[in-house]
Amino acid sequence: MAKKTGVKDVGRESLAKELQSLIPQLDSEGLAFLVEQARVHLYNMQVDELNRAEVAAAAPAGKGGKKRGRSTSKPKDEEFRIDGTESGSSYYLHYRNNELMFSRDEMVHLVKIVNGEGTNLEIRERLYNWFERERKDIFALVPMKDKFDERMKALVALFKKSFKIKAS
Repeated sequence: MAKKTGVKDVGRESLAKELQSLIPQLDSEGLAFLVEQARVHLYNMQVDELNRAEVAAAAPAGKGGKKRGRSTSKPKDEEFRIDGTESGSSYYLHYRNNELMFSRDEMVHLVKIVNGEGTNLEIRERLYNWFERERKDIFALVPMKDKFDERMKALVALFKKSFKIKAS
């Protein structure tokens, strides 16, 4: 494992030197673009790490520490899942073998809603109202009647578990 890390660091050093040599040739717009891309990539790395930790924690171990199939009361196709693109520019909400794409800005807004002040019911109401106002297409994917719907509760929990707001 140490060798792999060492090789990775050598590659990183080489890339850092190359990037550093290109900086003087870039204008402000180019630098701003690279900074934004770096921030997006760092965010995606954090999300990936959280997702790996979540998968590792959720997988029950059998004899000898080997992972076995998941045991759950809900069918697998009933569960929600969020996947981000490599670029971080969009996210897919999966439900029952269907998906709906959200832009990065929409996802940031949704995360802010679910991490906002208020009771769980108030948060679900704000989220439901946002969907009604901005993305009615979600109701074709996820049949939710109102803020009391169990699927709305599951969505709020998924957003809270999947994304954390960084302190500024």
